[in-house]
Amino acid sequence: MAESSVSFLVQKLYDLVSQEASLFGAVKGEVRQLCKELEWIRLFLEYADGQRRYDERFKLWVNQVRDAAFDAEDVIDEYVFKVERKRQQRLNNLKFLNFLPACLNFVDKLQLAHELMGRITDINTTFEKILVYKKRYGIEYPRASEAGSSSEPWRYSNQMVARKEKRLPTVEETNVVGMKNDVEAVKGKLLEGATERVVVAIWGMGGLGKTTLAKKVYNDSDVQQHFKCRAWVFVSQEYNIRELLLGIANCVTTLTDEQKGKNENELGEEVKKCLQGKRYLIVLDDIWNTNVWRGLRSYFPAESNKSRVVITTRNQGIALDAHSDCHELQPLGDKESWDLFLNKVRSAGLEEFKKEILEKCKGLPLAIVVLGGLLSLKDLTQHSWRKVLDSKDWHLSQGPDSCLGVLALSYNNLPSYLKPCFLYCGVFPEDSEIKASELIQLWVAEGFVQKRGKETPEDIAEDYLYELIQRSIIQVADTRADGRVKSCRIHDLLRDLAISEAKEEKLFEVDENIDVDVLPTSNRRLIGNINQTNSPHLQNSNLRSLILNGSPIDEGGGVFLHKYPKLLRVLHVDLVQDRGIYDVDLKLSGKIGELIHLKYLCLGGIKTEIRLPPSIGGLVNLQTLDSGDNYIRIPHTIWKLKQMRHLNCWRGTISSRQSMRETWVEGHLGVHQMTNLQTLYLEAGDWLKDNNLGKLAHHHLKQLKLNLEYHSELKEGSFRSIAQLTGLQKLKLLSDNFIESEGLSTSNAEVESTPILFPGLESFSHHKCLYKLHLVGPIRKLPVETTLYPPNLMQLKLFRTRMEEDPMPILGRLPNLRILTLLPNSYVGTGMNCPHGGFLRLEFLQMQGLVSLEDLSVAEGAMPNLKTLKIEFCREVRKFPDGLLQLKKLQRLNLYFLPNELISEVLETQGEDWNRIRRIITFQVPPHSW
Repeated sequence: MAESSVSFLVQKLYDLVSQEASLFGAVKGEVRQLCKELEWIRLFLEYADGQRRYDERFKLWVNQVRDAAFDAEDVIDEYVFKVERKRQQRLNNLKFLNFLPACLNFVDKLQLAHELMGRITDINTTFEKILVYKKRYGIEYPRASEAGSSSEPWRYSNQMVARKEKRLPTVEETNVVGMKNDVEAVKGKLLEGATERVVVAIWGMGGLGKTTLAKKVYNDSDVQQHFKCRAWVFVSQEYNIRELLLGIANCVTTLTDEQKGKNENELGEEVKKCLQGKRYLIVLDDIWNTNVWRGLRSYFPAESNKSRVVITTRNQGIALDAHSDCHELQPLGDKESWDLFLNKVRSAGLEEFKKEILEKCKGLPLAIVVLGGLLSLKDLTQHSWRKVLDSKDWHLSQGPDSCLGVLALSYNNLPSYLKPCFLYCGVFPEDSEIKASELIQLWVAEGFVQKRGKETPEDIAEDYLYELIQRSIIQVADTRADGRVKSCRIHDLLRDLAISEAKEEKLFEVDENIDVDVLPTSNRRLIGNINQTNSPHLQNSNLRSLILNGSPIDEGGGVFLHKYPKLLRVLHVDLVQDRGIYDVDLKLSGKIGELIHLKYLCLGGIKTEIRLPPSIGGLVNLQTLDSGDNYIRIPHTIWKLKQMRHLNCWRGTISSRQSMRETWVEGHLGVHQMTNLQTLYLEAGDWLKDNNLGKLAHHHLKQLKLNLEYHSELKEGSFRSIAQLTGLQKLKLLSDNFIESEGLSTSNAEVESTPILFPGLESFSHHKCLYKLHLVGPIRKLPVETTLYPPNLMQLKLFRTRMEEDPMPILGRLPNLRILTLLPNSYVGTGMNCPHGGFLRLEFLQMQGLVSLEDLSVAEGAMPNLKTLKIEFCREVRKFPDGLLQLKKLQRLNLYFLPNELISEVLETQGEDWNRIRRIITFQVPPHSW
């Protein structure tokens, strides 16, 4: 980890010296000397970093190097901050100047440079002393075979990450080896026994696979058949009863905004009312406190209808307190352990290590897959495996049944560039689903991603993520239509390891672990629910990241972010708690524009409108601005930020064009100047005029979400701009009307005229990268010619399109379509037919809220690869489509809120095909008011 800090600092210094030569001037030589010293130190650090666990001399030396590197980074960042602030002040006083630090007064610059030279000289002296200590106390360089590092300086080191062929990971299978008997045992407790409500507890130590077992049972076809009302919520150590009730309610019903805002008792009554009279199954995963069940049980009806509640816990006392029917999960046997290991390593070689591997893992599935993930990346040789198995890192194992030694071994064997990325996963709440895009953007902003040729940092970071997944340190939670990772998880034991190691490495601290006796200046990143007005740690001028989860609200009910540590790189404020949203004011000081090092700004969970101050234009290094679904007003000065990569403000409006005076001073500002932009989510506005969006055609824009509703005058020009953006991968458009012309004449007079879906954009044929398209607004009739659609379209979502003709014969001919989602009012006709030979690659189909649909038919040979089908809130579909019986690959069928006669037909009709359908079906019956 210290090696990562030094590598980051060296790269940063080289970039600054080469790109901002005038910034350093006379002190350039001192900075270059520091770089060279750090390069040689870095070569030794990776070895020393591993040895510090076993030798206090190494530990002290590594800590001194890391702290000195932190000091050097602070000195450089403070200098850049002062120079930029002086430049901004001078620019404000002399409105006609628009240059970089060259416009500083010579005396000012000389004073700052003199101060920097003194501090850099002190740091160089510190590093010289550290090197003397190394030699004096016998901390020797390792032999080449031990160090595993190149003898070349850092810039030419083979430690740079090599480009690898991207291998798309898959969602972790729940069919874990050796659980067959456990699954049958727990199923028996759920499906048989007493008629009254019963609590079933799955308990055992961490890493045994309690959650995996519960998931497998929860998704079992027999269990789904038996319980038509099911819910799953994660509990974890930091729990809230209202949050749990809201999670359960979201699983079993659809809540209004008013219901979501109710207090704990009112929400509990809503849940109870919804469960009343139904046979339900509720899973409460990962309980740490007896008060969880005590706080929830009164809201779960105890009727005699064989309802069940499943809890998973490490504590047998919790299981007994709930008066549950207990199932203790045991470690895997030798055969099952070895089979699971081979399934991960995917090789049957080197069986001479079998006994040793099994002894190390002690039958714990988590330990087995993590060790398998580590060895799967090693050469299949005795020497390579023996080196891992003889590692001293096993010393962290605590107790005869702990798997911490395996986890520590896997962490310590990570390449240096992956260690901070793994540790950073600990900043997310326990059991949370982590968005891959958010994680990647944070890694980039924090400086964890090394350069690699001309590749974008996001692509390199995605490779990092895939490597961590391959090592089984991170699990895939969900994937995108193109197979890439959409979200991921980290096991709570690995999260505990990450938090512990991060504290040791001074990478970050979570609020509950902050040592009040330690000086606030030792913390560089703070995570958690931190009270802004009372915490001295927020006064730390060296703070680099502030991730606030929960409610940093002052006594006046407002969120005050007016005291910013000047070197901040990441500011993430998420006020979502209890899965609701705070109705508070977010007050951003105009001084936020002074945070010139800020690269990531996220403002989430704000119900009232956010207003950014004009000083936002001073954030010259900002890469990500994310307001999620919050309403936000953004000043036009945002267009100054040429480093912006992700502008995610779906409900964001940009203020009107700048005045003549501003144009004269600053030049014409517009989106076309954001040439690094990859993600753009915004509401339409004047910024779309003059084809500014289209001018990004030859740059990096990959994702575009554009709200054109109420902006009809901008529609045609926007579509013409989109026609030029042939590098787009994902596109979402919201419009009051997509079709402007009734038809387009073709060269063949006999062919019926085709409607123009987008005026000015008659064809998507050149958008070969576009794989996801989401349209919201009237279309009425789709173009017939498939050449007008993106040739590689994989995912299509339609909402409020009000199509009057059956879209299936046309959409069925799209060759690469895998996911089709038809949301309410997307189709207003009464009949829908999936034709023979249509949808050859479709895997997922959802039809929701098609309230006029009466007849749904599926021809033989249609949708041969369909795996998931969801038909929901289609109240007029009264007959089950017989064609669905021939879909042999169908694995999941959801029938929610459909007429009772259709459900009765599925449950009562006899035959082998109907029995297969019943094994995969999940349904909910509509309320009596239907």
